[in-house]
Amino acid sequence: MAFELIDLPYDDTALEPAVSARTLSYHHGKHHKAYIDKTNAAIEGTDLAGKSLEDVIAAARGSNQGLFNNAAQSWNHGFYWHSMAASETSISDELKSMIEAAFGSVADLKAKLKERGTGHFASGWVWLAEKDGKLTIEETHDGDTLADLDGVNPLLVIDLWEHAYYLDHQNARPEYLEAVNGKLNWSFAHDNLSRGSTWKYPS
Repeated sequence: MAFELIDLPYDDTALEPAVSARTLSYHHGKHHKAYIDKTNAAIEGTDLAGKSLEDVIAAARGSNQGLFNNAAQSWNHGFYWHSMAASETSISDELKSMIEAAFGSVADLKAKLKERGTGHFASGWVWLAEKDGKLTIEETHDGDTLADLDGVNPLLVIDLWEHAYYLDHQNARPEYLEAVNGKLNWSFAHDNLSRGSTWKYPS
């Protein structure tokens, strides 16, 4: 069964002004769809057909870079859509306590996400993740992902590729990061934390 482009969990104007409907339409309907289509084409007729996207990513890591890039980007984008919300959701007491222990405050965490995202060279992703019972900020380059890595549970992610923000903010990545910091889906982060295992791409 082929992978499908998942629906956005909100309408395409929901993230404005941080992310415009035009950007979201292109990003989801063109970029994400292309990754899904290329993944499906690469696994058709192979023993990976019918596997979960996470299994495809794990099988391709280190052995088939083209498949890995497209499968990982498919997963990352699905996770990114859910990491954002039309308006910033409330933070559970458990998650807030862990944020304060790791970063000092929610505001400090947002500042650190902006700092790490701004300083990240070229394309990639900046993640809030849980490792060994503590929160950490992780970075992955280009199409790399946390989806198949043991010992790390991604909670939220922000896309650092220029196609995520160029139409709205040109090359001002810090401006984009500041804007999306006000659209973070803390309910999704709490669900990922409570589950204790990595989010699965819908099949």
